[in-house]
Amino acid sequence: MGKFAYPEVKRDDTIIDSYHGNKIGDPYQWLEDPDSEETKKFVDAQNDLSRPYIEACPIRKQLQERITEMWDYPKYGCPKKHGSCYYYFYNTGLQNQSVLYVQDSLDGEPRVFLDPNELSEDGTTSLRGTAFSENGDYYAYGLSEKGSDWITIKFKKAPSGEDLPDVLKRVKFSSMAWTHDDKGLFYNSYPEQDGKSDGTETTSNLNQKLLYHRLGTDQSEDILVAEFPDNPKWMIGAEVTDCGHYLILEIREGCDPVNRLYFTDLRTLPQGINGILPYVKVVDNFDAEYEYITNEGSLFTFKTNLKSPNYKLINIDFSNFEMENWRTLVEEHDKDVLEWSAVVSGNKLVLCYLQDVKNQLYVHNLSDGKLIAQLPLDVGTIVGYSGKKKDSQIFYQFMSFLTPGIIYSCDMTTDSLDPKIFRDIKVKNFDFNQFTTEQVFYPSKDGTKIPMFLVHRKDLPKDGSNPVMLYGYGGFNISISPSFSVSRLVFLQNLGGVYAVANIRGGGEYGETWHKAGMLGNKQNVFDDFQAAAEYLVQNKYTSHNKITINGGSNGGLLVGACINQKPQLFGCAIAQVGVMDMLKFHKFTIGHAWITDFGCSEKEEEFKWLIKYSPLHNIHEPEGDNQYPATLLLTADHDDRVVPLHSLKFIAQLQHVAGRHEKQTNPLLIRVDTKSGHGAGKPTAKIIEELSDIYSFIYQSIGLKWTDGQQNKL
Repeated sequence: MGKFAYPEVKRDDTIIDSYHGNKIGDPYQWLEDPDSEETKKFVDAQNDLSRPYIEACPIRKQLQERITEMWDYPKYGCPKKHGSCYYYFYNTGLQNQSVLYVQDSLDGEPRVFLDPNELSEDGTTSLRGTAFSENGDYYAYGLSEKGSDWITIKFKKAPSGEDLPDVLKRVKFSSMAWTHDDKGLFYNSYPEQDGKSDGTETTSNLNQKLLYHRLGTDQSEDILVAEFPDNPKWMIGAEVTDCGHYLILEIREGCDPVNRLYFTDLRTLPQGINGILPYVKVVDNFDAEYEYITNEGSLFTFKTNLKSPNYKLINIDFSNFEMENWRTLVEEHDKDVLEWSAVVSGNKLVLCYLQDVKNQLYVHNLSDGKLIAQLPLDVGTIVGYSGKKKDSQIFYQFMSFLTPGIIYSCDMTTDSLDPKIFRDIKVKNFDFNQFTTEQVFYPSKDGTKIPMFLVHRKDLPKDGSNPVMLYGYGGFNISISPSFSVSRLVFLQNLGGVYAVANIRGGGEYGETWHKAGMLGNKQNVFDDFQAAAEYLVQNKYTSHNKITINGGSNGGLLVGACINQKPQLFGCAIAQVGVMDMLKFHKFTIGHAWITDFGCSEKEEEFKWLIKYSPLHNIHEPEGDNQYPATLLLTADHDDRVVPLHSLKFIAQLQHVAGRHEKQTNPLLIRVDTKSGHGAGKPTAKIIEELSDIYSFIYQSIGLKWTDGQQNKL
């Protein structure tokens, strides 16, 4: 028996599933029912085990106080112009949700337009999706309860903030696109289903519909404008063009960067919007991605990865849209990835590229695609942008590991294009000059060079003694570029840590080529890349294996789960947040079917063979030799309807049963299940700080950190 007395858990070894002739047990299938009394008792028993361990941390109170102190700095978003007014989000420091303010001019007096903190006592009601009407007179906003992906859309008059009676329910993964007459908006809904729909269900999300809501009418009168019953997994992205004349549909089946492209000319509807719209199909396959940028009459500009894994801009004339008539406007770069593009001041394109995981900003002509200027930028990430075709000014927000945020403004009507600092966000009581960020490139198992950011004290001893937090994601074409986090600063300053971000394959750091190198049958590359990062950090004397904590969430939680099964000896501690752990059944729950594009599906024999090799739930083993599992903490939440809690519950039950009861497993294997929380978006500040305090307390307890007060570093 190991150090921990894990709870006795019912195990049903008679449940056997057959996959292409392979018999696979699912002894904890009963944990798939989140509402059963047995599941609730299991969750309570697990929290009763993990809470005392976490709360026994001698510096937990200091950690929470220091994270809270550091978190208490003003946070601003980019101003955005709607009508004649400017709107921006602002958080004084510790407010659970940021507040939306309005002012009549950039130097006008700000006043509260919408305060989500007034909508729930504990801050668990959050904004999820917003849209102003074209002339700025109306505002639609989605509200999520307790972190669920389900939202309710409500409306306000602008800029007064007066509430309107309209309410739209059963909304999920939704567009919000106003017609330019300001009379209504397009949005997405799912049909009614048996049972509950509050974020704690596991029912699959299928048959999304596109509807049109006329302001001032009841939702029951909304008009169904698009549905695809023969393709229940399709999701319908809708956008009204800059000119207001066209409705663009970007239809997706999963998370892959590919979509079909349809359009309707709204001017050709003699009766207006009164039923299923007649769509012209420009692209009717899933071969590439087409993202609307702007249009001049019938000449449209799209961002695409068609035969261009790093993306380019093309022109398609909707009056003559056969592919042989398409023209390239801005060519694909050899190495840099075009992340996004926007048009401003009528004829200027703003293009944001990712160059070795660092953003670069360029301005081009819309008419001929020629480069006009490059805007100066430090090493980091653009995390916010505002500026539309009819605007003469843009705002963009820069962030890095050691920069909380600088908002720049730039007048786009001048030839010089000289950005000015509009707002410089400051954190108190931290001396950034004592820390540095470096980027290294290390070889993976197959020799591929992988970039990794390292953030640490400038005087860091290279003696293998430093604790490291190694973070990774590696999936869904998502790039992990430099970002700012005060809890990481506490880890750097008060716990003497090194923060490492490995930009492993599967992400979008080097375009679709990098993504495809880590998806489907290539998924093992992702785990190899991450394990090689740990080996590099040890070989180069940053740390030792027992001082490495690996961390990831969602697809990154899968990464952590797979890596502790494959190479437990490389890590001292593992934090897996809301992870995908059952790779044979993930597609059966909520929106899991959308991930088949990245993972594959066990219902196909070849893809089953990939998945069974690394599925975290199905590869747990007893400690081998001296290689016990690292101290492991899983985190999930009762309202996570993206990666449902059953993934983490089944994984921890199997992990405790197989490894936890082994005499050589002395490291803790625990789970923390939160309530009134979801996958992460919209989580209130108080809950974030509490969760971070628990995570760092677990790490402290598990790998033996030392607390340094850090007073000498205070400004």
